[in-house]
Amino acid sequence: MQVAFAAGITWGIEAADRAFPPPLEKASVYSREVVDANGRLLRAFTTPDGKWRLKVDGALVDPQYKRMLIAYEDRRFAEHRGIDLLALGRAAYQFTTNLRILSGGSTLSMQVARLLEPRQDRSIGSKLLQMARAAQIERRLSKDEILDLYLNLAPYGGNLEGVRAASLAYFGKEPTKLTVAQSALLVALPQLPERRRPDRYHKAATEARARVLNRMAVSAVIGEGEVERAGLVAVPNKRLALPSYAAHLAQMAVSRDKQKQIHPTTLRRDVQAALEAVASQSARKLGPKISVAIVMADASTGEIIGATGSADYFDSSRAGFIDMTRSLRSPGSTLKPFIYGLGFEEGMIAQQTIIEDRPADFYGYRPRNFDMSYQGDVTIRQALQMSLNVPAVKLLESVGPSRLMVRFRRAAVKPVLPANETPGLAIALGGVGITLKDLVQLYAALANGGAPVKLGDGVHEQPEAIAGEPLLTPAAAWQVNDILSGMRPPQGAVDRNIAYKTGTSYGYRDAWSVGYDGRHVIGVWVGRADNAAVPGISGYQSAAPILFEAFVKSGVAIESMPAAPPGALRLTEAELPASLKRFAMTRTGLISFSAREPAPQIVYPPEGAEVELGLNSGETLPLALKLQGGRPPFRWLANGKAMPDAIRKRNFQWIPDGAGYSTLTVIDAIGRAATVKVYLK
Repeated sequence: MQVAFAAGITWGIEAADRAFPPPLEKASVYSREVVDANGRLLRAFTTPDGKWRLKVDGALVDPQYKRMLIAYEDRRFAEHRGIDLLALGRAAYQFTTNLRILSGGSTLSMQVARLLEPRQDRSIGSKLLQMARAAQIERRLSKDEILDLYLNLAPYGGNLEGVRAASLAYFGKEPTKLTVAQSALLVALPQLPERRRPDRYHKAATEARARVLNRMAVSAVIGEGEVERAGLVAVPNKRLALPSYAAHLAQMAVSRDKQKQIHPTTLRRDVQAALEAVASQSARKLGPKISVAIVMADASTGEIIGATGSADYFDSSRAGFIDMTRSLRSPGSTLKPFIYGLGFEEGMIAQQTIIEDRPADFYGYRPRNFDMSYQGDVTIRQALQMSLNVPAVKLLESVGPSRLMVRFRRAAVKPVLPANETPGLAIALGGVGITLKDLVQLYAALANGGAPVKLGDGVHEQPEAIAGEPLLTPAAAWQVNDILSGMRPPQGAVDRNIAYKTGTSYGYRDAWSVGYDGRHVIGVWVGRADNAAVPGISGYQSAAPILFEAFVKSGVAIESMPAAPPGALRLTEAELPASLKRFAMTRTGLISFSAREPAPQIVYPPEGAEVELGLNSGETLPLALKLQGGRPPFRWLANGKAMPDAIRKRNFQWIPDGAGYSTLTVIDAIGRAATVKVYLK
């Protein structure tokens, strides 16, 4: 009979337990977090009920704090099953002898039950419910899991819940390593969180901390002498703001995936904080309504390690909510290095080639330099470093605007042309739309020796190397890097041994500066988000100083540029062949080609020649091809089919694939051609 009665009681308890389980689902609602590449908090968002409840794994909380907590709140936590009868007896005795509550006798399990199911009154019925819930929780969870719930749900004043939010708000640090004084304060606050808030009731908080430190059980945990030393440490008197970095990127992260709690990024918090400080300070110096955007990427991996879309996300006067890293703007002169790179690749120019900087008319298009003056004869190196407009347009006319756009596509970048327009010469001076992120992606290829890489977006889109042909050959990229690394730093800036280029869009609307070393690329945009003009703004004066400061403040070590590949030389003027001493163009008819550089002429074999090569004997001899004039490199065609790679020599040997008539054509670097028809046997 007794056994049956006991079994019935057990069945009843278990049935009630299943019918009325504890509300553990509240423990699954936490603040959403955006974290950096190392898991450090960048930005958090409050829970739907407006709480800062940052999830923390108990294993990552200072062990001494946990020992002090258990010693103060629940010394027999490891031994009881949710209810500590000795503590309840002590609380009842204190109440009857003092006629007021001195201690509640609640275990940590009972406190977790109260946090999961808050009740306003402190009646006997509420206490009995807490005890029942504590027993239920103990049946379902381990001691470590129960302690984790307390660490995540305990209140610390205001809308702070959980030890992690409290540690960040009061000490500005994660709770992984706390001092004795800090631990004691965090132990004391949850008992009366609103009355002991150190930012409002500093004296009460100090006294509560002292009571924790002076509790004999706590003293035994922290060791002799630590109580006195901890008591001398001042209690914080203000609440700190939680980390709040990468506002635009964080908003993008949580808006795309509303269910995910932790949103990892490729950013590095120290770099991100430095870039945001640089952007904010620079914008204030430049004046009202001006914003600054900065992107920093690792060119070797394609990861964005820092990105600030505006000077201040919450500054409406600067339209800070607009992410200017992803807004289409005119790039000014920042695309010129790629025009010169194509010129180097095609063998049209060398660094010491002379090019004219004089007024020119390209079928009605008359580019002018930024300062409205002209330099006359300059070297290619000088023309790019001084960002002269006329030489860049002349070179683009020769390499072809469409070819330049094709090269951009190799780097997965598609600049936007004005509506219903085809690629034209205005591209050289910023006549397309491009984002700061895409501009950094183009320059990442230069840092990689011409090999393009697709940047990620920092959150969802993954970076990757781009297979296929390079943006520029390694030799051409090296020539551009060599020129840009010789640029003089802006006034007052520390020479960081980086290559960089500036640009200013038409109408003084955008100022740009992009710089890189052998691994890192930083792009800077300065202007107004509403596209209004900013008189006096320029890439060199406004954006370049920010670029150099960003490199310094980011803390990254400057890495060397890629070494010169085979065949990449900086020739002196005396070493240049005649064909490269002066750049000239014929496509537009604006400038006649130098008499020292006649059009190519095939001198062997001559037109109509019959050449015996033993094609029918099985021992075929190569045909020697010789030419005069023209500008290298040269490309040969046989019967309209291109032979292997372009060559710089004027002598070439070709093995035909059969007897009969063949038409041989040679094309030089600027498109001039010569043709002969011969009979081979």
